[in-house]
Amino acid sequence: MDQAKREAPRVRSLGAPSLAAPSLGLTVRPRRNRQSEWARRLVRENTLSTNDLIWPLFVIEGSEARDVKSMPGVQRLPIEGIVTEARRARDLDIPAIALFPYTEPALRDPNGTEAVNADNLVCRTVRAIKAAVPDIGIVTDVALDPYTSHGHDGVMDGDTILNDETVALLVAQALTLAAAGADVIAPSDMMDGRVGAIRTALDEAGYGHVQIMAYAAKYASAFYGPFRDAVGSNATLVGDKRTYQMDPANSDEAIREVALDLEEGADMVMIKPGLPYLDIIYRVKETFGVPTFAYQVSGEYAMIEGAARNGWIDGDKAMVESLVAFKRAGADGILTYFAPRVAAMLKAVK
Repeated sequence: MDQAKREAPRVRSLGAPSLAAPSLGLTVRPRRNRQSEWARRLVRENTLSTNDLIWPLFVIEGSEARDVKSMPGVQRLPIEGIVTEARRARDLDIPAIALFPYTEPALRDPNGTEAVNADNLVCRTVRAIKAAVPDIGIVTDVALDPYTSHGHDGVMDGDTILNDETVALLVAQALTLAAAGADVIAPSDMMDGRVGAIRTALDEAGYGHVQIMAYAAKYASAFYGPFRDAVGSNATLVGDKRTYQMDPANSDEAIREVALDLEEGADMVMIKPGLPYLDIIYRVKETFGVPTFAYQVSGEYAMIEGAARNGWIDGDKAMVESLVAFKRAGADGILTYFAPRVAAMLKAVK
């Protein structure tokens, strides 16, 4: 016999697999509830609706829209364009929009004083929206970074962000926005004590009806880059924001921050960013049971939209899946740049 044949391993022919089903003896079969669309709808634990959406919009001076290159499909809009989108939001049953300004460089200074100008870009936009679409909610950001020449959310002394001096300016900014007609003041600066100071000032000035949505757990995240492009602070930012925004490694600290903001009078709390911090959203909702919001930030949007435009993922499915994840974690609402797109989808299937 040939030596190679003698040494070759013997291979057993398995043939066709048997199709006889083993006797599993199962009484409980979870797949029964997943076998048809109507059954999946009946047992669905979390649902997404237009009631969950807040649409962030960027406003710019002038009459022409400008693309935000790092956020495909998103533009900075002039005031009239924002009013048009507010009407669109109303027609899509989106409850509220959130405004963020691109401030011209000539108006920026170290203390961000344009923030307290009663005729600044955001105030004029709020008044225009209220005149044209009075039944849409308007959330206004309270922070100095769109207005400072150094790109930080506070007043600086050398390299140090001054907390209490910054809070004084934030209070003045909140009062300016409330006077313009803002429905919700949303302090995003992460200075200590600013929620209580703003609440007291609003109440004393006769704006007790104005709500506060506190950015209660805002992390020093790498996912904010496209947003900073949109508001123009990327080019001006000196250093980073780790002395006031939270360390991404911390979870218990978020619970402390939320507790403080609620004690100081916050009506709603927000976690930012969103998807990388679903655990924080869950803990906050489970611990406090208060209206809890998530911000699906610019970097999250850009990753999904960029991958979809390259054909790497199904954009619509990824969009909806990401938003449902917030609901599953316990969020009552979501700030998302996908708001008009998902609202149109939801309205189409009603």
